[in-house]
This record gives sequence, structure tokens and C-alpha cells, in this order.
Amino acid sequence: MFKFDSIETQGELKENCYLFWCAETLEAAVIDPGDRADCILTRLQELGLKARYILLTHGHHDHIGAVAAVQAATSAAIAIHRLEPCPQHADWYDQAIKLEDGREIQVGQEKLKVLHTPGHTPGGVCFWTEGIVFSGDTLFHTDVGYSNFPGGSFTDLERSIREKLYVLDESTEVYPGHEENTTIGEEKRNNTVVRA
Repeated sequence: MFKFDSIETQGELKENCYLFWCAETLEAAVIDPGDRADCILTRLQELGLKARYILLTHGHHDHIGAVAAVQAATSAAIAIHRLEPCPQHADWYDQAIKLEDGREIQVGQEKLKVLHTPGHTPGGVCFWTEGIVFSGDTLFHTDVGYSNFPGGSFTDLERSIREKLYVLDESTEVYPGHEENTTIGEEKRNNTVVRA
């Protein structure tokens, strides 16, 4: 059985960092630690969790700002898609696990599957397990991520959403990189940019 928690970072972008863990082993993954390393580390300690991975949906600053600090404190392995450039963070990027579409990440007795969803960035990914998906900046409540950044593509983004996310069960809960959660079914019906 898995559990998860969210930590909203500071600043105007208010990025969502998530903790995902195995209830049996208390092994955890920190997803998108954008800021507030102290809060992330305190929450891990409060819950008695051991961070095994730092999983990144993409490399924008508001999602990776606390990576180095969290990694230094936990020795967790960092993982990012192989097509996601982070030249300004060679200190940890060179040693990071390079993810591929379909890879399964073992967190205790639980698994998260990597869904490569380019469009917001070339190496954007979502992390899925039965009933829940962490969508980064690919899919939001009634909206989608910007595709006008370097390496972005609306054509790719729309394809990613239709072929990787909208094929999931409609009851799947979507936890995005910003703002509130939603479901696949709600987005297929009500998303203002990409409807099923």
C-alpha cells in the first residue's frame, strides 16, 4: 500500500512537491523538490521516511531548486529523463539516473511507472501507479503546461496528454506541479485546451 503527501513551495509559482512512500517499508520518493528543503526534510523525519529517490518531472528551476540540499541530507538517488537538459546543475545531473519511458521505479514494495510526456520540455515525464499520476507541468486542472519554452512543443504536449494520460482510467487522480488536483475523467471532459 502506498501513501503520499504534498508540500507547496514558496514563491509566486507555488510549485507542488510530493512525497510518495511504501506504507510497509517507509521507503520514499521525493517528487519535484522545488524549494523549502528544510520543510521537505522535516516532513520526511516527521513521517519516519527514508528517501530513496528524488524524482524529477522536468528540469525547470521551480521543480529542482532544492534537489542538491535534499540529496545531500538523504543520499537519495536523483532521477530525470535522459532528454531533459540541466547544464546549470552538472553537480548532480551527471550522476543522476537517466529515465526512459516505461521504466518502473521500485519504492519499497510499490512501483511508479515513468510516462514520457514531452511538450512542456523535451524530457518531461509523469509518474504513475494504479489510481494516481503525478503530472508535473504536463496536465493541470482545466489547463495544460506552457509549450513556448525552449524545446517545448504544443503538438508534442497534446499528443502526450492524449496518448499517455487520457488513456488512463477516468478515476485516476491527477496531482500536478501547480495548483489543485483533478482526475483524468474531469480533464477529458472539461480541460479548456485538450479535451478527449
